[in-house]
Amino acid sequence: MKTIDVAMIAVSAALYAIVGMLTNMGILDPAFGVVKFWPAVIVPGIFAVLFGRWVGGIGAAIGIFISDVVAGHGNAVLSFTIGCTSNFVGFYLVGLLSRRNMKWRDILIILTVGSVAMTGMTGYLYSINQLTLDVVALFLGVLYASVAIVIGFGLWKPEWKNYGFASVVGLLVGSAIIGFGLWAYSYVLPLPESVGLGRNAQFYASFLFLVWTFATEIPFLVAIVPPIVKVCYRAFPFLEPPNNG
Repeated sequence: MKTIDVAMIAVSAALYAIVGMLTNMGILDPAFGVVKFWPAVIVPGIFAVLFGRWVGGIGAAIGIFISDVVAGHGNAVLSFTIGCTSNFVGFYLVGLLSRRNMKWRDILIILTVGSVAMTGMTGYLYSINQLTLDVVALFLGVLYASVAIVIGFGLWKPEWKNYGFASVVGLLVGSAIIGFGLWAYSYVLPLPESVGLGRNAQFYASFLFLVWTFATEIPFLVAIVPPIVKVCYRAFPFLEPPNNG
């Protein structure tokens, strides 16, 4: 790892923690109140694209840990096992896949499978009265709009099709780690008192955590990161990968 990578990890982590604490507005998932509204995902998203998978992943893991402990639920063990893991894996994938030359066929297949899975989980939560119809409509509207943005922007600006795909896959995997990780964690250690779940959470809670995380963060990744990265490329041309121009 180069010196600049270490420096950028530190910068990314600090910005992620600070921006996260300033922008989450105290909004938590509507059912259990443990997963934060988190537009700050744009920070590690930007660093993952500009500096690669290790900077994106490690910076995100450190940043979320600082935020959780300083201004979040305060549970260092929970943050280290679930928060750090989900953020590292998610943004590692964003940095990795955004530099791969993906075929449209593969992108469309994965986007379709992911959309069907998210729709199914959302429908299930509605069927057991864990989500209201307006929330379902909002979540699914955000999901389909984000997929449309990924496809439309990729067709308009082909150099961004890989990033759009990477952001969906990275966030979906990270959201799954959060969702199923919190559920599994509750069988080993109690979740924070503010959550109200304590020990042995119901399995459906994992779907809710997953859907909430993905639906509230994907719009920021697909709509805000590309123009900011483009500005960075213009200001610092050496950051742009040779096959991305």
